[in-house]
Amino acid sequence: MAAVAVERPRDLRARPVLVLIGLALAVLASVVLSVTIGAKPVSPGDVWQALWSPSGQESDVIVRSLRVPRTALGLLAGLALGVAGALMQGHTRNPLADPGLLGVTQGAAFAMVLSIVVFRLSGVYGHIWFGLAGALIASAAVFAIGLAGGRGGPSPVTLALAGTAVSAFLYALTSTIVLLDQQAMDMFRFWQVGSIAGRDAAVAGQVLPFVVAGLVLAMANAPGLNALALGEDVARALGQNIALTRAAGIAAITLLTGAAVAACGALAFVGLIVPHLARALSGPDHRRLLPYSGLAGAALLLLADVIGRVVARPGELEVGVVLALLGAPFFVALVRRTRPVRL
Repeated sequence: MAAVAVERPRDLRARPVLVLIGLALAVLASVVLSVTIGAKPVSPGDVWQALWSPSGQESDVIVRSLRVPRTALGLLAGLALGVAGALMQGHTRNPLADPGLLGVTQGAAFAMVLSIVVFRLSGVYGHIWFGLAGALIASAAVFAIGLAGGRGGPSPVTLALAGTAVSAFLYALTSTIVLLDQQAMDMFRFWQVGSIAGRDAAVAGQVLPFVVAGLVLAMANAPGLNALALGEDVARALGQNIALTRAAGIAAITLLTGAAVAACGALAFVGLIVPHLARALSGPDHRRLLPYSGLAGAALLLLADVIGRVVARPGELEVGVVLALLGAPFFVALVRRTRPVRL
């Protein structure tokens, strides 16, 4: 019996390491599939040659100019949306919440449409900066409205209601503008679907600082979020500054989601599905849930992109379409299992 009592804690300590290794291997496998599978398959050997000793062949151009930037952007977007989804569900205590609940997605969409109509920008680079600015302004507006809803900082209910109201208002403005401008409608329609195709390495480089800053804030927010999960009164008794914890969480969500949607469009369901899958492995501890969600989000997004290339050959389905096809049944099952919240 003594031997069993000694070994069990060892097993419990090793489990998070094994889970991280498993998720890292899943991400690595997704990366390999992403750079080898497409309209023209490229063998792993040709991929290795293209990366380390390119000779100017067609496979070198495909790998270096198309698939590597696409894979890098998919990794960043999946990582960002997975962590943002876990943060959003933790702060709102709503299992059906996703990162767009704070108005981030519609804020980015409205700003990008303005960049097309007012400033006549047609490249991806300018759109990204406008999208990030719109996401930041929209989330700040939601937070300000939530603060006006009561003392002690915004509550999960006021944040959700403020986010819904701001999103609906921005969606109405965006729809009005695109209906009056054909160029804006064409570009917005492509962005709204969600895609990681057609971007070069510079796009991933532009959003990388925002994703890194968001991840640092998210991990710093994890202990406070664990305390909030016990209830606000308990969190105060433990010495947590609830308003500061919520502000840090919202800032992390905004940076992560704003960077992802500005570069790739409205990629739905990643932030909704991934935290539930990660929670089954991590439990309620956000110090584990956040990194698990990030790795799982990166793997899911890349696998969805690979599926979109395979099922519609010689063309391809945009990754946003594939995510919607995969996520809708999961969402229905989640709604059926979730008990209604009593207000």
